Amino acid sequence: MSDSKSSILANIRSNFPKQNIGYPTIPTYTVPGKDLLQTFQENALVAGASFYKVNNVGEAQEIAQKLYPDAKVICSATDEWAGNKDWDKINQPQDMEDVDVAIVRTHLGVAEMGMVWLTENDLRVNSLGFLCQNIIVLLDPKDISENMHTAYPLTQLDKFNYGCFVMGPSATADIGAVLVRGAQGPRSLVIFFLEKN
Repeated sequence: MSDSKSSILANIRSNFPKQNIGYPTIPTYTVPGKDLLQTFQENALVAGASFYKVNNVGEAQEIAQKLYPDAKVICSATDEWAGNKDWDKINQPQDMEDVDVAIVRTHLGVAEMGMVWLTENDLRVNSLGFLCQNIIVLLDPKDISENMHTAYPLTQLDKFNYGCFVMGPSATADIGAVLVRGAQGPRSLVIFFLEKN
């Protein structure tokens, strides 16, 4: 660096005013007494998802069997629910293309949008959440946050390389406004409200 440039930059740095300006405090916009589970359910329905309150995995499995009687490949990314896809044979993201039903456990739901937060730990292979035909998400009602302001700090972005909010099944519409589900992702999203073990 030239002497004059160094001198100018040094003068700027030494004369720069000392400022200690903190980040603004952003309100969380919470509503005291709001029923988060009810709000989540209402918004999940609007987004095209369905949901069930269950007491155990066995109940959830019975409902899933009725919802997806023809499902052959079931891939579970949670130890709570056994699938039949062998994780040892998954070598690349495309190996998830034959999954009829994916099962994942999330640690965060957002009531104002009826959506869930899924990370690479929840999915194990990121493509599972997008190449499967149908996705089942296990959500503990205690893990529902009121809105994006309260949910964002809970995403734990510093702990994960990948995460996404999922709201309802995949949907797209053409110019005629015909809504098509599953055009670019899962055709259905089912949420089971199930407490963690």
